[in-house]
Amino acid sequence: MVCCLVAVLPVLAQSEYKLFPANGSVDVNPDTHLSITFASEAKVGEKGLIRVYDKATGKLVDQLDLSIPAGPTERTPDAPDADYIKSPYVYKSQLVTNKNTRPGTPSSYNRPDQRRFQLTIIGGFSDGFHFYPVMSKGHTATIYPHHNLLEYGREYYVTIDKDVFADFPGIKGKKTWTFKTKAKAPDKDQRVLTVAADGSGDFSTLQGAMDFIPDFLTSEGDRRTVKVRKGDYQELVYFRNKNYVTIDGEGSDVTLVHYPNNEVFNPHPADIKTNELRGTFPSRRAAVAIDNCRHMIVRDITFRTDCKGQAEGLLVNGEHNYFENVHIIGDGDALQANGSCYWQNCRIDGGGDTILGRGPSFFNHCTITSYGAFMWIRNTKENHGNIFVDCHLKGRSKFAELGRLPNNKGRNYPDAECVLLNCTLEDIPAHGWGQTDDDAKTATILEFNSHDANGEPIDTSHRHPLMHQLDAVKDATLIGRYSDANFVLGW
Repeated sequence: MVCCLVAVLPVLAQSEYKLFPANGSVDVNPDTHLSITFASEAKVGEKGLIRVYDKATGKLVDQLDLSIPAGPTERTPDAPDADYIKSPYVYKSQLVTNKNTRPGTPSSYNRPDQRRFQLTIIGGFSDGFHFYPVMSKGHTATIYPHHNLLEYGREYYVTIDKDVFADFPGIKGKKTWTFKTKAKAPDKDQRVLTVAADGSGDFSTLQGAMDFIPDFLTSEGDRRTVKVRKGDYQELVYFRNKNYVTIDGEGSDVTLVHYPNNEVFNPHPADIKTNELRGTFPSRRAAVAIDNCRHMIVRDITFRTDCKGQAEGLLVNGEHNYFENVHIIGDGDALQANGSCYWQNCRIDGGGDTILGRGPSFFNHCTITSYGAFMWIRNTKENHGNIFVDCHLKGRSKFAELGRLPNNKGRNYPDAECVLLNCTLEDIPAHGWGQTDDDAKTATILEFNSHDANGEPIDTSHRHPLMHQLDAVKDATLIGRYSDANFVLGW
């Protein structure tokens, strides 16, 4: 697995290889990944060091030790005393990076994880993320330095032990692989930033661009736009405290951001629960996480996790966030949405509990596919839940119920809300809604004018008792309200 940094593979002799950035390159973005293209399949070893040095000073800037496992491969059991944090998680505007903070430093009162895994700070989250220092696809291996360690206006050289790759002599000395970074960063007030995987933009990664944008911009007049050029961006993305930022891809079919992440690989702390309540400890299991952000606009891009399990393609926490022509690919769950979100012409593909979260979310002309339940809604009476208008929901198996509300470790969601208006339903079981336990039987599940792919009305006579059918005349006012995104989202 690798980000496509080299557009055309060269024809190499068996003993040759091609470097990116090429030896002697200049004007390299500090957020660059490094890659080596071999004459044959790239095979990553289980030991050896990759080092990056400052050429002028000889100082070791970064080191990747392949003998350290990337992350857990089995679920981390919760501690017996695990509970939610007692007060809302604190989001500070502060510069926390691998340069000034030890990865794994608790950001709340959780106990530090003493296990030996790869760890890097992303997006100012000091607890850090497990990551793969090297990933390979075909003939190319991509090296992922720790975030935010390379600087503008410096020259670096890279060394690689011979054990890092199979049948590879290694890279030694100060002259074999050198590159110079750009002299300076973009102007701090630059309103439009470009991201290009080949290094031709202001940044090489989406994470690099989001790290550059100031926290807590205060108005629409401050808006920054990040234009992500078409390409394959294999990177774990997490950013927080960003307001009034637009992320524009060049199309969901050509601009892909993805990473192999899930709850096993990047779990919540063993002694702290997450996800259920407002203000809980942030989750780290999504490929892309937009955390504590407001007035975001995201368009024409795909976010995908490359893992199974509890593995969101996108997790979003915040308010007043808008998504258009975004393709989200995950498993169980594919999308987690906490806080007010508008989804326009989006596609969401998941394995089950495909849409999770506390809402409210307004889905307009979206297409959602699922192998299991389409949603597990967890909103309280403080806000609405999931509203679908003119959407297409397509089941991928006989288990693709519209939603479910089972007891969840002793709790449930009595105020959960789902409304389906004028939706196309395809390969959905006749009963529609799935398991609903105990006090969740007071949930609000409304349906109006559901039809099949040919436009013919769905037979709703076998629906779960919780599903209430709306009447075009008697419920016209209610239908009108739920058709209004402002009513649903409170915007």
